[in-house]
Amino acid sequence: MSIKKLLIPLATCLLMACQTSPTGRRQIAFMPDAEINQMGVQAFDELKTKQTISQNANYNNFVNCIANAVIQQVGGEWEVVVFEDNSLNAFALPGNKIGVHSGLVQLVDNQDQLAAVIGHEIGHVLARHSNERLSQETAIKQGLNVVGAVAAPQSAMGQLGMSALGLGAQYGILLPYSRTHESEADIIGMDLMAKAGFDPRESVNLWQKMSSASQGAASPEFMSTHPAHATRIQDLNKHLLKAMQYYQQSANTRPNCQR
Repeated sequence: MSIKKLLIPLATCLLMACQTSPTGRRQIAFMPDAEINQMGVQAFDELKTKQTISQNANYNNFVNCIANAVIQQVGGEWEVVVFEDNSLNAFALPGNKIGVHSGLVQLVDNQDQLAAVIGHEIGHVLARHSNERLSQETAIKQGLNVVGAVAAPQSAMGQLGMSALGLGAQYGILLPYSRTHESEADIIGMDLMAKAGFDPRESVNLWQKMSSASQGAASPEFMSTHPAHATRIQDLNKHLLKAMQYYQQSANTRPNCQR
């Protein structure tokens, strides 16, 4: 059987699974959402047993005030936890789970900057990026299995071909999609924070601050799953005009979250 014939079922599966993200981008997401959500819930529950949950009332009130304001724009029941961790990180998982590290709470200058991060992380969930990532990896593995079965992988030439194909999958497909996810979450998050009454201009200030905090330690963009800080700031500035319109419309719903 030819490689072409073997790949036709896989291609058909991918075409049938094509969806549209909140920004209008076409995406492949064929894993059951219920299973992805359950994975997120289980992962979050495990994190809560392994990492120290912050008992700092000021931090918890600050984070929950901001998160609740953003969550009102998307609806649903979300669990928000502040973890005692000095790293500059936050995350959201399928199943409506949000984690914020205390180091990030300490870094931000105001509520708007933290809202930018929380909005960004919620954006990943809304755009089903976890589903897309798992679907993508599953599809690639299936493709590699098909090619490997036909290309006599035990031969020297077969081993070389599989090695090259593996590198192509790593740097030609997986990472660019991940950068796309990050950039898309930036835009979704900026709109969410603006609609919730947070100043979207502070998202730009946040990433400038993050760039300074990294002190040049960031990996080159082509090797990273995150856009370079300069690229991220440039893209946010391009979208700022639209986000400012949302912000102006939210003049009567400005949060007042104090750290």
